[in-house]
Amino acid sequence: MTTTSVLESCIPLPIDKGTLLEVTEKAKDWAIMHGIAMRSKTNFSPDALNFAPFILIPSSFPRKEFESAVNLQTVINQLMHSVAHDEEFLTTTLAETIKVDDFTANLFNVYKKVLANGFGQRISLGLLRSDVMLETKCKNNPRAYSSWKQVEVNTIASGFGHLGPASKAVQSFVMRELGHADKIKNMPDNNALSGICDGMIKSWELYGNPGAVILFIVEVITYNICDQRFHEFYIRDQCPKVQVLRRTLTQVFKEGKLGSNKELLLGEHEVAVIYFRAGYEPAHYPSQDEWDARYMMECSRAIKCPSIHYHLAGTKKVQQALAQPAMLERFLNDPEQVKTVKEIFTGLYALDDTEAGNAAYEMALQEPERFVLKPQREGGGNNIYGVDIPDALRKMNRVERAAWILMDLIQPPISKGYMIRPDNKYAPELVDLVSELGIFGVIIGDVDNIICNYQAGHMLRTKLSTANEGGVAAGLGALDSPYLLD
Repeated sequence: MTTTSVLESCIPLPIDKGTLLEVTEKAKDWAIMHGIAMRSKTNFSPDALNFAPFILIPSSFPRKEFESAVNLQTVINQLMHSVAHDEEFLTTTLAETIKVDDFTANLFNVYKKVLANGFGQRISLGLLRSDVMLETKCKNNPRAYSSWKQVEVNTIASGFGHLGPASKAVQSFVMRELGHADKIKNMPDNNALSGICDGMIKSWELYGNPGAVILFIVEVITYNICDQRFHEFYIRDQCPKVQVLRRTLTQVFKEGKLGSNKELLLGEHEVAVIYFRAGYEPAHYPSQDEWDARYMMECSRAIKCPSIHYHLAGTKKVQQALAQPAMLERFLNDPEQVKTVKEIFTGLYALDDTEAGNAAYEMALQEPERFVLKPQREGGGNNIYGVDIPDALRKMNRVERAAWILMDLIQPPISKGYMIRPDNKYAPELVDLVSELGIFGVIIGDVDNIICNYQAGHMLRTKLSTANEGGVAAGLGALDSPYLLD
């Protein structure tokens, strides 16, 4: 990744080595003692935690662009809600993809079967996260970094509702230790955990059975355990009578059944809300049992987060289709909203066997450094970048290409900082970093009515400027929070 613009640091750098060593050790302990932690993938134990990688001081982000991203989130919520409830659009958009992508095809098969048999629950809960990056290639802007572009919208397992606010907390501690407490006011409030969990609580209330539970669908092994448990603990703290269960898809298949009124029953428990923190990648479905469990849940009266149609709305192919001319007008009635959303899209191109798709294919072969190649997957580590794109494309036939989209590579500005990782035994080095901002949104409603729609906090992930992927859970990025520049 090459970029030239540099954002002003929130404090003078570099930090004196002695001071840096002392504050780093304190910050590591502070992080562990406040739940800013994960289980190790390389030395796993269910009884041990490492602190999650984090950036020592907050990374700068222009205030104007931060606030515009926050203010637009309710429009993004509305857009995704409308997309999810448009059967014709989803069917047409994914028609070629499901021919060659088995995972998306299986999701779509669940969707069609539920449509045929009737939804047991009209209401859906959307806990979304719109990921954006600053762009240094902005046109007609006086500042090199004065616009931002959307990377993607996550509609399933939108994580870091706890770790987003927690990163502000540990960085605030560091700023005080370094004598810069006066600058903490430039780090925006972040109520992501309460905002997301309040959406689950509201959905539980809408279900109408005070004895019903909230079900978290989880992986067999959960590495990002603190982020999930803090959601559970917040719900229990706010509503002690609400029980939260954690089950894998396999366990739901073994324990679950539908009642006479399509209630989802797990043993003696009726489920009011299903919150998927797993189910977004093929490995979560090792057999047909897990797909059967997903179908059973989708048929039930439980309020899903996400419902299967929301899950499909978050695919990369849908994102690419929404960027096509005149497409947003199908879902948004306000011309100003349409204009604003169009401005955040970067270049997105289909690769199917059409004139436009073949042109995009040739473009990617000729100038691969301009692009990123994306499959229909979530969770990080799936994309192909730059010089690796031509070989990947040449191995695909014309039909297989439809499982991927091509996206312009965003070139964000650099910031300077210190990345703190569990495996670093020495003083951290001052390095060049780039950041990706995630804005959370909550929307509850059905095809005819929206019950609530609000922005719900944020998270910031930061990686080395030389890195491609930046997922914290995947081990490539680090937790961060924005320091707003005027």
